[in-house]
Amino acid sequence: MVRFDLAANGYVEEEFLAAGTACGYDVIGDASADGHWVSRAAGDSAPYRTRVLVRRPADPDRFSGVLLVEWLNVSGGFDTDPDWAFCHQEIFRAGHAYAAVSAQAVGVVGGIARLNLSGEPTPGLLGSNPTRYGSVSHPGDRFSFEMFRQIGRALRETAGVLGELRPRVVLAIGESQSAHYLTTFINAVHPLSPVFDGFLVHSRGAGAAPLSGEPIDPPSVEIGVRIRTDDATPVLVLEAEGDLVRPLACRLARQPDGDRLRWWEVAGTSHADSYLIGAASALMGCDWRINEGPHRFVAQAALHALVRWVTEGTPPPSAARIEFTTDEPYSPGGALCSPGDTPEPPMAQNPPQPAIARDHAGIAIGGVRTPHVDVPDVVLSGEGPAGTAGRLGWLVGSTTPLPADDLARKYGDEAGYRRAYERSLDQAIEAGFLLPAHRDELLAQAGAVTFPPLAVRP
Repeated sequence: MVRFDLAANGYVEEEFLAAGTACGYDVIGDASADGHWVSRAAGDSAPYRTRVLVRRPADPDRFSGVLLVEWLNVSGGFDTDPDWAFCHQEIFRAGHAYAAVSAQAVGVVGGIARLNLSGEPTPGLLGSNPTRYGSVSHPGDRFSFEMFRQIGRALRETAGVLGELRPRVVLAIGESQSAHYLTTFINAVHPLSPVFDGFLVHSRGAGAAPLSGEPIDPPSVEIGVRIRTDDATPVLVLEAEGDLVRPLACRLARQPDGDRLRWWEVAGTSHADSYLIGAASALMGCDWRINEGPHRFVAQAALHALVRWVTEGTPPPSAARIEFTTDEPYSPGGALCSPGDTPEPPMAQNPPQPAIARDHAGIAIGGVRTPHVDVPDVVLSGEGPAGTAGRLGWLVGSTTPLPADDLARKYGDEAGYRRAYERSLDQAIEAGFLLPAHRDELLAQAGAVTFPPLAVRP
């Protein structure tokens, strides 16, 4: 669990309930793979009452003018805020305001989770604290898109919800399952009534959430759904290395950068990692060293780049894509490829799956580069050790120490390692994939790495 101290960082937290009547949406014709959907508001509607959690600078003079609205993730059966967890340090530094929206039904009224380790229904807000949340209601995920749109507009326009703050820019953010829903929101809902000034679509899979409110279906994942590019609103897609392969398989939805889209794939990172889930990995049955990569640092750089793009008109840098060993067609192997699912083992008759191209040490080739992968002391992978895919290896990746002999041969000694690390770090900062604010923390991490010089070892 990521810990943070709001008061020590000059922030306050307030909780609100948002109520209204939401309509559903339908695509007219086919939901094309290029994301350029023709859609309309449907005739069905339903009332809702849900929670919005606001975190904002206590001092209005610190406010950047930017409000981030996170579509809360419910893959575990309850509301979580992974983008806040990954990015809160940058939010504090910049003085952004933040709102977390309980947009999906499982988080509000409970039900069966996508990542369901216990097999039991989860209680949601309503069941977890009936006294506090006894009035909440959710009509189903078909109406989540309009709920999110209405709440985004209300946060922009309603006085008092952000205290004295009035945002000039409102950005929508969401990770994992939430990113699937944001993909659909961008393609089908936002063009009809724009609310947001930009989107951070974080760790999406190849598919998109259906407007019907049904679970994310395997065919959309097998085909891949792109994000529309005919809209004026900037979109930055941030993908971990592990997101590229099954079960998320976002490689199938890859699309080129354009005037309003940037796509970053970060070498050496997993969908979730030791920073995000920490000791909880053991409770999830992960008995190996999970990924300790730079996911949060690059996520913060991505947020910074998106804000600058929207407020100053400066596009984020383009990034190389992670390389694969083959371009053979992808086969989903019977897995339900969506966030939170534990995939089935591949069927024996399926052809070999495309594999990430790796160097002799096992580090991914290409993608967003950081000193973690270019000056390594460990091998960081977005994939778990062999045989762990069914035990969430696909979710948390792995960290494997390099032999001390290899380190000594490569760098000579700690001083040589740190010089090489610092050069690589400054290159990543110059490229825009890490922030100057990260430099001291990352240099301190490098300073903690020790290994005996080869010359004095037997």
